[in-house]
Amino acid sequence: MQLIILGASGLTGRELVAQALEAGHDVTAFVRDPAKLKIENARLSVARGNILDKASLEAALPGHDAVLSALGSPGLGKSDELSAGTKNIVDVMERLGPKRLIFESSVGVGDSKDHLTWFAKYIFVPLVIKNILEDKEVQERYIRESSLEWTIVRPGGLTNGPRTGKYRHGNAIDNDHPATRVSRADVAEFMLRQLSDGAYLRKTPGISM
Repeated sequence: MQLIILGASGLTGRELVAQALEAGHDVTAFVRDPAKLKIENARLSVARGNILDKASLEAALPGHDAVLSALGSPGLGKSDELSAGTKNIVDVMERLGPKRLIFESSVGVGDSKDHLTWFAKYIFVPLVIKNILEDKEVQERYIRESSLEWTIVRPGGLTNGPRTGKYRHGNAIDNDHPATRVSRADVAEFMLRQLSDGAYLRKTPGISM
């Protein structure tokens, strides 16, 4: 497939790029700074742009079969950068294509709040990442209200561990079996699986070890 990966120079983004190339896909990496990507491959092209610059999205997104997003937060402070950029992504995709969007969010957003561990729910989220999750709530709303063929993936705490292929997802994560940690490599594998598996079309599966 012809894939474009947003946030391709981040830790999860680089995993997505590497695994997509390994699987035989042609990949466009959409990044603000190409020097940070540090991956070279004959089937990899780079599009320099910014999700807040709609013109750069209009130039890069059309012509692909799917968009995968591993966009990271700009920091722990209050910001609407990601949600504003997501609104641009949705608008461009609805007008110009492609229609398939696989988007990395986070457990703790939307109806997955009760899928957090006690520590995450009562300590880590309110004291550390409250602002990030608030912006992700808006991000997800823009996506869910769109006409796109979306899947929102909600990982637990991200690690730099290896790809194991052994993780829980979807209904295997609930109030009694909360999300813990999961490697970025496994998140990337799960996101790429959604390209050929429609079980989570317009759904918000969690993923965790």
